[in-house]
Amino acid sequence: MYRELTVGVVIPAYNEEGFVGSVIDDLPEFIDRAYVVDDGSTDDTWSEIREHSAARNAAHDGHFEELVVPIQHEENRGVGGAIKTGYQRARDEEIDVTAVLGGDDQMDPDVLTRYLDPIADGVADYTKGNRFARPEDWAAMPRFRLLGNVILSYLTKIASGYWGSMDSQNGYTAISLHALETTDIDGMYEYYGYCNDLLVRLNAAGVRIADVPRSSEYAYTEGWKSHIEYTEYIPRVSAMLLGSFVWRLRRKYLLTSYNPVAPLYGIGTAVTGLGGTGLLKSLLDRDDDSGSWLVATVIGVLTLLYATVADQAANTELEAHLDPDETAGNEVTADEAADPDAAVAVDKPDTPVSADNTDTAVDHASTNAAVDTTNAAVADTSTDTPVDADDISHLADENGEGREIETATDDEPSGETPVEE
Repeated sequence: MYRELTVGVVIPAYNEEGFVGSVIDDLPEFIDRAYVVDDGSTDDTWSEIREHSAARNAAHDGHFEELVVPIQHEENRGVGGAIKTGYQRARDEEIDVTAVLGGDDQMDPDVLTRYLDPIADGVADYTKGNRFARPEDWAAMPRFRLLGNVILSYLTKIASGYWGSMDSQNGYTAISLHALETTDIDGMYEYYGYCNDLLVRLNAAGVRIADVPRSSEYAYTEGWKSHIEYTEYIPRVSAMLLGSFVWRLRRKYLLTSYNPVAPLYGIGTAVTGLGGTGLLKSLLDRDDDSGSWLVATVIGVLTLLYATVADQAANTELEAHLDPDETAGNEVTADEAADPDAAVAVDKPDTPVSADNTDTAVDHASTNAAVDTTNAAVADTSTDTPVDADDISHLADENGEGREIETATDDEPSGETPVEE
């Protein structure tokens, strides 16, 4: 368990012989359940899963009798289908938080707590990696993946309604039990675009998400490979996103409640399409109607832009924004998470202290110490024997009439005996 939450992971694997075993071996100790799904592999992936699962289960002593649950698909359904199977099992077993670790060993398990903390803190119900949060992270991505990722990320912003999120293709995620129970997981897309489709479904269910800054160094190490063919992937996922976008507008803004965002999108699209077609035709025919068609096109485009602004405003509360530096500073290692006594304030990460903050803290400590010393001195002097009325007269004569008798104060302790009237 992690911070009193049961934690599960889904590990999809397709032809990951030589990789998936390492993922199973390196699972953090705080993991309660691991659903390793062989998605119809044609190599020895299933044998490797069973061998390493048996070894981990034999040494396991935790919330469940067995740590690893091997699952095999008879036919390849796609990575989304494998993750869907794991999500359904986690939902049935009521796992509090379920993360995804790829069977290709491209996701660092040591930073898993970064994805769990926002959910444990109640900040979000779904967290995902974002390699665009820091320039050094997206700069490490292969150029062809960077271009494809940017295109699909912007298309996903429109389709999902999560306008502040980036790196929609990132598969390093964590989801709460509440999100699994309220989102249409059973209808999730099963091809590689599952993560884009899932964002659309999460938005329609009103689930709050958060992007977690993720480094690209671990993902693109030696031996890195990809099963994605971008010439097929981008057109196929783009078509899926169009259908998902229409589904979200209908479900969120027309069926479950009404919001003019859906009609604005429809009107803007229709007017832009009609105006653009008329403008092109008038230019080819060289007639005098091009001006009217141009105005219509501009009106259509402006309507679409207003629809996006209204859509963004309607979904602002569904996004939590994490500070990249603070997220990295709050990182808890797998060993610390497994042994809460070894970590400091694991239950709620403290704000990281910078060098400037440290100096300020020292200054405050010194000031407080000085004040304590001053107060102690005042307290000590206040216990001396008080002076009676005759002594007061005697002191007045010595000091001269009308001269002020010096007494100890809190601000400037003089060490002299205070006078009580």
